[in-house]
Amino acid sequence: MYETAYHQGSLENSTFLVTGGAGFIGSHLVEYLLKWKAGKIIILDNLATGFAENIEPFLKAPNIEWINGDITVEADCNRAMKGVDYVLHQAALGSVPRSVENPIATNKTNIDGFLNILVAAKNEKVKRVVYASSSSVYGDSKILPKKEEQIGKPLSPYAVTKLVNEQYADVFVKTYGMEIIGLRYFNIFGPRQNPSGAYAAAIPLFMNALLSGKDAYINGDGGQTRDFTFVANAVQANIKATFAPFNKNIDQVYNVAVSDRVSIKELYQTLMKLTGSIIPPVHREERAGDIRDSLADISKATKELNYQPEVKVQDGLSITLDWFKKAFFS
Repeated sequence: MYETAYHQGSLENSTFLVTGGAGFIGSHLVEYLLKWKAGKIIILDNLATGFAENIEPFLKAPNIEWINGDITVEADCNRAMKGVDYVLHQAALGSVPRSVENPIATNKTNIDGFLNILVAAKNEKVKRVVYASSSSVYGDSKILPKKEEQIGKPLSPYAVTKLVNEQYADVFVKTYGMEIIGLRYFNIFGPRQNPSGAYAAAIPLFMNALLSGKDAYINGDGGQTRDFTFVANAVQANIKATFAPFNKNIDQVYNVAVSDRVSIKELYQTLMKLTGSIIPPVHREERAGDIRDSLADISKATKELNYQPEVKVQDGLSITLDWFKKAFFS
């Protein structure tokens, strides 16, 4: 993967910090940077939600440094930020249900940790910070497609933390003259997404159930829609945001999606066909804090970042399923 470069010129003289680099999306960013010969890549991850096996193949490279640290610890952030040119901030406690069950932990990591990263980046005078926001900030807004300037009220503690991230980023740009860009991810999926645990996402859960012959659960009627986005598209957005011309007169937040929506029922039916399974899903109660429908307008990212999602849902599911079979069922 990542045979196509999303940047121009050489990365050999640049140092990158990837927070959450042992996680699902973070490890793909590390893979891209290694592929394209970045000068140095620093990974900051405490393995709270990431996995050492995600980065194990990369650690032999001489330009990789893994700091087993926590973004909620100022000293860890300061240490990781030394000599850094660009920050790709992916570290967070994800999952709406997790935030509903433990809002304090979610707040500590996603807000306190984010602030630590911004302050450390300011002090070290890094060139740019690109951070992961979320489509959850659109909250109770019924407007489709979702446009960056039209958000509603948050529906979960997780959504609140991501909205606060955006507000802090805006303040740091205006107050300290920093270059900071936020990316509102829409249901990112792909290889290395963990199917285990109480907060696993729908696609790895469905794949795991269908391949192992177990029950798969759909929350609610399954009619809720999502703009599922393959992880390579998120990597593209991060890299292009890192090097795009920066205009402080515009809101530096962008939707990262495909601009196509699929219902959860349709998603499950597609995976049934891909796996050859005939096991029907089991419906259960809706989850608190969930958005009903999600569809992104990506015209702003296309215009200003030259973001062009290359992998559509069907192809992304096939790639992910192939990886999933090898990783868990070979």
